[in-house]
Amino acid sequence: MTLTAPAAVADNARPYLHGTETTALAAALASGQYNHSGVTDEFEQRVAAFLGVPDVVAVASGTTALHLALLAAGIGPGHEVIVPSFTFCATVQAIVATGAEPRFVEVALNTGCVEAGEVLNALRPATRAVLPVLYGGRAVDLSAAHAALDERGITVVEDAAHAFGSHHGSRLVGATGDLTCFSFGPIKNLTCGLGGAVVPRTPQEATACRRLRDLGIAESAATRARTTTYTVERLGLRAQMSGLNAAIGLAQLDHFARTRTARRALWHAYATALEGIEGVELVDVDPDRSVPHLCAVRVLTDRDRVFHALRERGIGVGTHYPPNHRQPAFSTWYRPLPLTDRLGARIMTLPFHQHLTADDVEHVTARLRQALR
Repeated sequence: MTLTAPAAVADNARPYLHGTETTALAAALASGQYNHSGVTDEFEQRVAAFLGVPDVVAVASGTTALHLALLAAGIGPGHEVIVPSFTFCATVQAIVATGAEPRFVEVALNTGCVEAGEVLNALRPATRAVLPVLYGGRAVDLSAAHAALDERGITVVEDAAHAFGSHHGSRLVGATGDLTCFSFGPIKNLTCGLGGAVVPRTPQEATACRRLRDLGIAESAATRARTTTYTVERLGLRAQMSGLNAAIGLAQLDHFARTRTARRALWHAYATALEGIEGVELVDVDPDRSVPHLCAVRVLTDRDRVFHALRERGIGVGTHYPPNHRQPAFSTWYRPLPLTDRLGARIMTLPFHQHLTADDVEHVTARLRQALR
């Protein structure tokens, strides 16, 4: 075991490129089409085919995907959206951006994901949507709540930022019938450099998302180029995915089977190396059905001391995530969430990206064992 930390373990996460992205990006640059282009259209079609769904709407980021999906579902002022506090703040910001209010709920300690019973207990007359977060890539099963949600006309909008390629039963996340949002940011399972996507439930939702991402304009850019006018039908944002980002995503998609295998193997390597280490518990991301996005543990005593000890030794640990019901920006919607507080005080993520080797995993876990002592 080396005393000096390997370079790869200094990063909690790092983009992984397969080598074809540079050629794809150069071709997109040479085309001169740097906004939404035919390459973006091809990316949408390829992702839809991968998921086995009729349509996918590519947008500028995962946060934008959540925002547009909520708007397309009719969420706005006077509505409440049930959401776990244990998530990245972007999830909550997307709700607030619509004018709706977040209703924070607990998650299970062993998974970091919300469960159906918690959703049912949180329902109120103003509830119009539920926004489960697929933490670490794990699919969330709300089937026990679907009848009640359907009866009340409540929409499920999945934050699947961590879960591209994961399965929910026999179907891929995104193909389960819910309004699903992906992120293709720098360190996601599939990266476009920056980007996201919405999987709409109906053609009407697809049209709404496309108009929302394109400043509310009814006509496509190609159509507008052939006419002397256009029609602005509704509120809209400039939220397209550029052809440059889509080109990177297409190159990544060609190698996704390799990504899936590598990320599952890495998670299992950590699970094996962590066996017998007292004082930490591994968060279960259901790795055989997911494409793991991270490796999170609960440090049972003095997480902050362990965190800083590892950082001082060159180990890129993180804390994903500080609970949002404690954040000043969301204090209006604070409610007591003791389980989330406990999880937030214990959570720590280990370096997790495809540049890591089995030796790197052994180095990280050996340092963790030392820090716990």
